[in-house]
Amino acid sequence: MRILFFIDRMAAGGKERRLTELMKMLRKFSTVDFQLAVMDPDIHYKEVLELGIPVHFLIRKTKKDLSIFKKFYTLCKSYKPDIVHCWDSMTAVYSYPSWKLLGFKLVNGMVVDTPANPSYLNKHYARARLTIPISDRVIGNSKAGLKAYGAKEHKSQCIYNGMDLNRFINLGNPDDVRREFFLENNSNLFVVGMVAAFEDRKDYPTLIKAAITLVNEYPDIRFLLVGGGANLENMKLTVPENMRNKIRFTGKRDDIEHLVNSLDVGVLLTNAAVHGEGISNSIIEYMALSKPVIATTGGGTNEVVFDNVNGYLIKANDFHALKEKIILLRNNPELRVRLGRQGRKLVEERFEISGMARQYVSMYETLLGKKNSK
Repeated sequence: MRILFFIDRMAAGGKERRLTELMKMLRKFSTVDFQLAVMDPDIHYKEVLELGIPVHFLIRKTKKDLSIFKKFYTLCKSYKPDIVHCWDSMTAVYSYPSWKLLGFKLVNGMVVDTPANPSYLNKHYARARLTIPISDRVIGNSKAGLKAYGAKEHKSQCIYNGMDLNRFINLGNPDDVRREFFLENNSNLFVVGMVAAFEDRKDYPTLIKAAITLVNEYPDIRFLLVGGGANLENMKLTVPENMRNKIRFTGKRDDIEHLVNSLDVGVLLTNAAVHGEGISNSIIEYMALSKPVIATTGGGTNEVVFDNVNGYLIKANDFHALKEKIILLRNNPELRVRLGRQGRKLVEERFEISGMARQYVSMYETLLGKKNSK
């Protein structure tokens, strides 16, 4: 079968990482031939360029570049894909005319979040409501997301993010990372971290408020905030100067596994007023390294974090609950170990990359009326 993956860009992000890992796994399936079309020239995950597959750069000069319709049609006419698998709302829109004219199957994989306020004023939601009904299959990475976007059950499927567990071995001594950021040769530090973009959809203000309070009360607590984004510089300014050696901002980093390995607790706080999570790669990365999780309840997060099993769910903007859970985990090393082990077990059972790849291949085969073609 021929599959053409179509994505807006291959920047550092959850769906981009997921597509990268999927393509790496698909090379093991002898009957699957695939190519990639992308509308931005920058490729963050360099493994993509090492796959030995054609990568077609359909560069979008403006957000509504009409020339992409023709460029994509020309590519499809040449490659003759059985399936076009689009990964975002605009690629779903750009795929529609070619789907209508050429008759390939259209897989819509744009459901990667849970809209907090579904409205046609939201461009992403409006495109979803336009393209989901005409798609042959709709894939979401959470059940909550599929429900929120109104995907019909008979043509939709939840396939959870897959994680390559080989990323999390041979990572070295976590104290090396701690020394890099905290300039202290002290393995007894208690380090809390959050890996997320500094954008409005993430609730860094609540985390920083808790961090300021906790590092003032507990001499061993440190915070490592990982990511880039539009709000990064403003968030830095909210930390008092005398605490900036204990509340550290890493900026955008490629060595996420090493950073997460240095943590004692992984946090993901969501600004529920503007965003609902799908399944967060950050949470899976925390669990893959046996870190207990504290996360904002809602959306797909409730499908991966379970209270007092592998972490804790707290309400949005709940500074007091966040502080309470961090102190609880600081004071109970055995609890951290228990929650972390359960998180790792869940990743192995539900979020391992080979299982994700098999689900995708099975879905493609079903769509084309094929079976057992591995």
